[in-house]
Amino acid sequence: MFAQIVIAITFIAALGSGLMAGLFFAYSNSVMPSLSQVPVPQGVLAMNTINTVIQNPLFLSIFMGTALLALFLVLATVLGWGVARPSWVLIGAALYVIGNIIVTIAINVPMNDALAATAPDSQAAAQLWATYLDRWVFWNHVRAFACTGALAAFIAALM
Repeated sequence: MFAQIVIAITFIAALGSGLMAGLFFAYSNSVMPSLSQVPVPQGVLAMNTINTVIQNPLFLSIFMGTALLALFLVLATVLGWGVARPSWVLIGAALYVIGNIIVTIAINVPMNDALAATAPDSQAAAQLWATYLDRWVFWNHVRAFACTGALAAFIAALM
């Protein structure tokens, strides 16, 4: 019975990882390049708005729910609850939690908070925006690659 639950949770963790990888890919390849093409006040205002709107129940359910599933899978692996390919499960969980959750909390969110604390048309916003885009996108790439890797690892765990 535990083996079937673990398989289902691994599948759902793979889906969540894939959704997050797609979101981060879209940001890096369309949203952020678009924001870099508009005047600074509009780019800052748009990014601040995005950062507020994205904190919604659906996004947070997938973002944090997948992390909880990954942690459950680590526990299931440690307790020997029928994880067929434990190495792949642990790799997927580590990639998702470290490369997505930890990076988001430690790097992207503080950058977003700093941006939100500036008036979009201020000199401070212009100075911050000049470094924000490149640094934020770099760490967003890290999150996209980590979630893609987690997706692949969870799929490998199911094979």
